[in-house]
Amino acid sequence: MSEVTEHTIDRGDGARVQLFQARASDRRSGAILFVHGNQGGLLIGGQEAVDDGSLVRFSSRLGITAASVSQPGFGTSDGPEDFCGPSTQNAIVAALNFLKLQPSVDPERIVLYGNSRGAVASAMVAAKVADLKAIILTGGVYDLRDAYMNSGRGLQHAIQKEAGLSHEAFLDRSALYHAHNIRSETLLLHGKYDDRALVDQAERFSEALARAGVPVKFHALEGGHRLPREQVTPILRDFLTRVFAQVATVH
Repeated sequence: MSEVTEHTIDRGDGARVQLFQARASDRRSGAILFVHGNQGGLLIGGQEAVDDGSLVRFSSRLGITAASVSQPGFGTSDGPEDFCGPSTQNAIVAALNFLKLQPSVDPERIVLYGNSRGAVASAMVAAKVADLKAIILTGGVYDLRDAYMNSGRGLQHAIQKEAGLSHEAFLDRSALYHAHNIRSETLLLHGKYDDRALVDQAERFSEALARAGVPVKFHALEGGHRLPREQVTPILRDFLTRVFAQVATVH
């Protein structure tokens, strides 16, 4: 059984970033970093992947290091929240750099896995960090201005409060316009009936990645913003088994 440890790292500007890690063994292998979504006001950050068993499950069954990071304003990571903006992206980059330095991690086999607002930020990180083995994005938006115009008042308020409504604010959080800078193989999972992040966001991003020559697989699943586990599991199992080049099972 993998043991979960908690770490506090520097974001690069003196701010604290909370990270959890589960390591299968001391043998050098790949790693996966989870970036959480909004969490409905709970603000537990990376603890979510500890509590739901994801870190131990992925680490043990894939024989890798599995980690989760708390975005600014979540868990014990220093805030404020900036709706997937530069501070959040820098926190993710700091977590990736921490993993690359671990003796048990092969820095050339790191997968970044973002969900919901975590997918928004992770997609932007992938445009800045060229050596990721792969990225997995679920339920994200990749054109934030378009999402803002088509979302409910709650999400609009969060975006306006945390990010502002300037052209620069939207561009800094819209990976669709940075797809040409992404080099990592990408897996996109999205619910056909997602009312928070419309499925055309993933469709358009997938097309942009393909035009940029990025290996990309897009799956529109029979679900809403919360994807059915029975549909997600076999896709993840096949993808991660191949990426980490070893026989493994994820349930």
